[in-house]
Amino acid sequence: MADKIRPQTQSVGAAVVFGGINMDIWGRPEKALVPKDSNPGAVTLRPGGVGRNIAHDLRLLGLEVSLVAAMGGDLYATAISESCRALGIDLSYAPVFPQLRSSTYLYISDERGEMQLAVSDMDICSALTAEYAASVLPKLKADAIVLDTNIPEETIHYICNNSSIPVYSDPVSTAKAVKLLPVLHRLSAIKPNALEAEALTGESDPESAAAALVKKGVKRVFISLGRQGMIAADENELLRLPIPPTRLVNVTGAGDAAMAAIVLSGIRGLGLRETAELALRAGSITCGSESPNAEELSEILKTL
Repeated sequence: MADKIRPQTQSVGAAVVFGGINMDIWGRPEKALVPKDSNPGAVTLRPGGVGRNIAHDLRLLGLEVSLVAAMGGDLYATAISESCRALGIDLSYAPVFPQLRSSTYLYISDERGEMQLAVSDMDICSALTAEYAASVLPKLKADAIVLDTNIPEETIHYICNNSSIPVYSDPVSTAKAVKLLPVLHRLSAIKPNALEAEALTGESDPESAAAALVKKGVKRVFISLGRQGMIAADENELLRLPIPPTRLVNVTGAGDAAMAAIVLSGIRGLGLRETAELALRAGSITCGSESPNAEELSEILKTL
């Protein structure tokens, strides 16, 4: 089950990702999905999770990566660990809880690859406590810390309030995004979708939401609008950019690839527009791949 990665000749930086790591089970029907019936199709089993996917994409983009995620003691955990090590993702700070089951994400898409229904079993994420983060944070040497909000609120707050390393965050969902409210001013960048941005600001208009997030102290805001592109904002400008031409195969992982591109851009010191364009391209490449982590993602390094 180990994934392959296109090796980079030179590291372009280092990042630590705190977040969720799942075994993803994806069902895709051959034809239009028929509710309440058995649909012929394909079922795929692969390691996933927002944190793990971002870590994988950061590796594809040439960064050295450590992943801090709670690991179970079952066969899924063994497969996930083997996959991460094959990718060169460091798991030395990932705690193992043998008595707990691995985080699992079960989803069904339509025949085009767009998700229709999902069940997530992520209770193990609560084991990544603020106390554990406190024990790890002083040991970290990186150019960026990336948080997904699957981890506990107290852990997010501890990391944001005590890290001297720039912190980036993916809000994951409207329900989990609110964990970031007390620490928005500590974030170097955030990448919500329009609904998550509204949950954080009360603004339904994405431009207004982006401006509100900047006012709350986020240094850079990138609001994903799906097929409508992206809003990018900082204290100096607010931009709306369209998506590049995209072949839609599987939308899963597109947002994670965009987040990885935003982190790489921050480390490289790219401007706001350049960063948004790179994030949109990363998402587009991933949408055109069967895998949530497209091997072709590393091609964007040639444009930097």
